[in-house]
Amino acid sequence: MLPQLVYDTVKFSLTPEYGIGNEVSTYGDIYSYGVLLLEMVTGKRPTDSMFDGGLDLHNYAKMTLPDRVMQIVDPSLHSAIASDEATTSSHNPRHSRNGGKTEECLKSLVEIGVACSMEAPQDRMDMSEVVTELHLLRDILLPVRVPRQTA
Repeated sequence: MLPQLVYDTVKFSLTPEYGIGNEVSTYGDIYSYGVLLLEMVTGKRPTDSMFDGGLDLHNYAKMTLPDRVMQIVDPSLHSAIASDEATTSSHNPRHSRNGGKTEECLKSLVEIGVACSMEAPQDRMDMSEVVTELHLLRDILLPVRVPRQTA
């Protein structure tokens, strides 16, 4: 018998299809990426004690879409956002550096995390779509970029 912590870690770290004996695939990588993204935004681990009784990180995040995402954002991110907004708005009280898009981008990150961590592999977001969405978010938050020089 595995100790409970080891069991919980394995249970939530592996994709659902690995638990039933399916082969390793890129779908599993996408699932893991989605869980990691949700962990980073929420500050919660899939093994957190709040996820007892059928609730998991995926459903916890999914329940907040589309309008309550800021309720689950890690408090340290809230602090960083508030600090950034205070710094940028002190120069011009009517405008933040990114036009107030930070919350919208966090919502998009949660949407991506949820889409990547769907239970069925065929329902997960394709990684090329993930990259496209992340590039869009980067361009919203950091609109001025220096183009890369190619060799």
